[in-house]
Amino acid sequence: MNKVNESIPWEFILLGFSDRPWLELPLFVVFLISYILTMFGNLAIILVAHLDPKLHTPMYFFLTNLSLVDLCYTTSIVPQMLVNICSTRKVISYGGCVAQLLISLALGCTECLLLAVMSFDRFVAICQPLHYSVLMNQRLCLQLAAASWISGFSNSVLQSSLALQIPLCGHIEVDHFFCEVPALLKLSCVDITAYEAELF
Repeated sequence: MNKVNESIPWEFILLGFSDRPWLELPLFVVFLISYILTMFGNLAIILVAHLDPKLHTPMYFFLTNLSLVDLCYTTSIVPQMLVNICSTRKVISYGGCVAQLLISLALGCTECLLLAVMSFDRFVAICQPLHYSVLMNQRLCLQLAAASWISGFSNSVLQSSLALQIPLCGHIEVDHFFCEVPALLKLSCVDITAYEAELF
């Protein structure tokens, strides 16, 4: 039991761009502007799709979900990254790292599934145009969106729990700008071949 507790650090050091300090200010400005534009763009898509009755179609329903995923995904990574770029002490707590890992992995998976659902929607619209409104009804759209969200978060819980069981043996420097599975696997002091196969 003590062995497991000793392998869990209180915080991680996110190395990110620390090897190139001259890049930090320009990157901060670029990431901040990109983040603000991403927020406004996705909020505009959600707002317009919600307010315009002509856009209450399956395609815009899924696009709204995709915008919400993108909004949450960038928010789970960029603010902490901006704080670390400005700070001399580039750390994230263990809990913060776990939360970032879970959320970013869940939203990344959900985004992939929503893109697959959107391609299915376009397939039905092109190949079955006369039956489209019957096949892609509101109930099916809600079920497909819910399945994407639930599957994304379920996959994230499974993969994150596997990654977090690997002993880290005191390593706390993450050679990345946010917490993700491959970066945490590199901190392990045991053979991770079986873990990588299972995660893959």
